Amino acid sequence: MNHQSMNIRIQPPCPPSPSSRFHHKTPMILPRVNCSNEVASHVVLQMEASLDVEKSSVNISKHKRTFGWSQKQSLLLKKSLNKGSLPLRALMTSSTQETPTSVVNDGKIGVLLLNLGGPETLDDVQPFLFNLFADPDIIRLPRLFRFLQKPLAQFISVARAPKSKEGYASIGGGSPLRQITDAQARELRKALYEKNVPAEVYVGMRYWHPFTEEAIEQIKKDGVNKLVVLPLYPQFSISTSGSSLRLLESIFREDEYLVNMQHTVIPSWYQREGYIKSMAGLIENELKSFKNPEKVMIFFSAHGVPLAYVEEAGDPYKAEMEECVDLIMEELERRKINNPFTLAYQSRVGPVEWLKPYTDQTIIELGEKGVKSLLAVPISFVSEHIETLEEIDVEYKELALESGIEEWGRVPALGCEPNFIRDLADAVIESLPYVGAMAVSNLEARQSLVPLGSVEELLATYDSQRRELPAPVTVWEWGFTKSAETWNGRAAMLAVIVLLFLEVSTGEGFLHQWGVLPLQLPVFP
Repeated sequence: MNHQSMNIRIQPPCPPSPSSRFHHKTPMILPRVNCSNEVASHVVLQMEASLDVEKSSVNISKHKRTFGWSQKQSLLLKKSLNKGSLPLRALMTSSTQETPTSVVNDGKIGVLLLNLGGPETLDDVQPFLFNLFADPDIIRLPRLFRFLQKPLAQFISVARAPKSKEGYASIGGGSPLRQITDAQARELRKALYEKNVPAEVYVGMRYWHPFTEEAIEQIKKDGVNKLVVLPLYPQFSISTSGSSLRLLESIFREDEYLVNMQHTVIPSWYQREGYIKSMAGLIENELKSFKNPEKVMIFFSAHGVPLAYVEEAGDPYKAEMEECVDLIMEELERRKINNPFTLAYQSRVGPVEWLKPYTDQTIIELGEKGVKSLLAVPISFVSEHIETLEEIDVEYKELALESGIEEWGRVPALGCEPNFIRDLADAVIESLPYVGAMAVSNLEARQSLVPLGSVEELLATYDSQRRELPAPVTVWEWGFTKSAETWNGRAAMLAVIVLLFLEVSTGEGFLHQWGVLPLQLPVFP
């Protein structure tokens, strides 16, 4: 996809009044200009600080926070801005009054919920892991070695399956993600019908049944011609929403029916009022279970991504996550809850550096600093699954108690929380007038009520040229240098990959002799 030749336009809702520009320090509710074909709604603008035109940085935080200890600092979203753009952050509120009849009656509406998927039985674990690690958005190999993607995924999935099976066995023998997502789909459908929007809701998983391809086939059978794509990840990441949307893009390109079907995408929705208030409500409720609620450290734990995704590939995940935590804490402060808090990242895999601070290391540090009460908040998950039920509830709880923390609590995932579901329904309704519409720019999309665009445009926005992650160094240097260390590491990695490929493809070698790999492997799909 050529970024220069593509006209990326994402239709924003009607803009707020010009009088709203940066004259207030406190949140201000502004009525939005009425549009004949739009849902009436409001935008709460929380505005602050500085626009550095030369460096093109936006300071997006009203309060200064540090995501480590209880001090505070500004969040900088390093995004290029068009000259004259306003540095604002919006807490999106919605008060849906009516849905335009023409939008609802003009075609059959479908909503596609995208999620990760999970093994439903212990026998599903290894093939699920294979699907996960075979995704180039999860493990990015250099172009020269891309033919090793599936053999490497096979090796990793076989090696990790025994430990993963133990984890799934401890939570009942499989992931509850499908059942929970199906329940969310049913509740969302009901909420849409209650708002006079008869829409069918479908579930498409990335790495297990029902696969996205299966959902698309059902969408075609049902004759849907207007589709709203809604990833169930509050914050956008290349490795989650981005991966699912890449798959959708490839499916759309190969199918004439889908090419002609109007659709739009809601890539992230962490800033919506319903989501923020639902999360704050769950936290407020769990704090009541502690002996001294005001002394509890609120511990936000998010799924991590490799650091290179953020620093080299431009993944907005870290900035969106920090802003999300900031918004939740502001909502808690409005409820007179001023607890200290921190944000850390969990679930790192492999030798590469991931987003820091790491959850396990942060828990140990908090114990060393004398924290006695900790409330874990799974901030990037809206459903219970292995990373909440086993990694947080078992592994991190045990680590916390060993580190001197005496009281431990965990906020449940949102699941089918009524306010959360109603807000998702509002997000869908607000997107309907723009199904198939084009829009102005990525910046305007980020500031609009629902950032909208087609799958192809959205992917172009976040990864316009499908560029490979750049190598750490590009020249050869002799001696004990960072360059030499990098090239030595590459040579070692290449040797390991070749050996693994030979092991997996031939079924023979020292890993088989030592029992690390079974003598007979499943045939590659």
